[in-house]
Amino acid sequence: MNPKNPQMKTLVISLLLSCCLIRLNAQNYEKVIFNKNIENGYYLAVAPQAEITGVLVLLPGFGQAVESIYPETKIHNVAYLHGLLTVAIAGGNKLYADENVTKRLNDAFLHIIDKYAIPKEKFVIGGFSAGGTISLRYAEYCYEKPSEAAIQPQAVFSVDSPVDLFGIWEYFQREIKKNYSEAGVGEARYVSEIMLKEIGDPVNDKAKYEELTPFNANLEQPGNEKFLSNIGVRVYHDVDIVWQLKNRRRSLMDTNSFASSELINRLLLMNNTKAEFMLAKQPGYRSSGLRHPHSWSIVDEVELIQWVNEMLK
Repeated sequence: MNPKNPQMKTLVISLLLSCCLIRLNAQNYEKVIFNKNIENGYYLAVAPQAEITGVLVLLPGFGQAVESIYPETKIHNVAYLHGLLTVAIAGGNKLYADENVTKRLNDAFLHIIDKYAIPKEKFVIGGFSAGGTISLRYAEYCYEKPSEAAIQPQAVFSVDSPVDLFGIWEYFQREIKKNYSEAGVGEARYVSEIMLKEIGDPVNDKAKYEELTPFNANLEQPGNEKFLSNIGVRVYHDVDIVWQLKNRRRSLMDTNSFASSELINRLLLMNNTKAEFMLAKQPGYRSSGLRHPHSWSIVDEVELIQWVNEMLK
């Protein structure tokens, strides 16, 4: 950190202050129901101490409750002190932004725009694991079909997310065949069964996968990622290959960072200078103290909020 950079200094001070201030303020999030007729038809809002300058949307991982986000990260703490409304929305048991997920997000965003009087261009969206996958495809949808989308996000980010549905399907099959990690095999079987039921498999139902995937590394020409060519894009990863090999028997090919790095490379080749691969500055840990590269904590909260504010200018 450059101590002569006043903006960074202010952000660092804000993070330190947030550790005590947030107990009285931002942790008292507001539960807002936007659709009482659907399951999880609510969002958790943390309003800033000053005038709202933008909205930061956070999505949890596959099947995780929306309440699971705030204990795992201080992103909302820093946002609270810097004019950003943080909104957490659940995606459900979904790995992709299908029609139901897209409608849920559109409904929530329209409610937020109305409740807080926020322009639709003042949004940044991001998520953890499947939440990041959904965020990426939803952001693409916003520029693919702007007349249908509720918002026009200025940036999107993912936290150790699978960005290629074709690739994650192949990984699931390798994980099941390898049969090493009980947790990994259980997840692979469970999610792949849901995918089979909802969208089929990538060989026989290729068109459906191409519609839902944020990125397809097998394409020679740009796919859905072309709709991200003019906005900020970040993918966060803790690339600890030693941990993966020792604890999960996974090579780089089995990690989410493998496809993410190619996504960013393709965006850079499209001259999107705002596309970035963010290597974790610290090892990932869950709030329980468990060491795990697949964690919200790999995100530098202060630096992220600085980036969000820059994208919203």
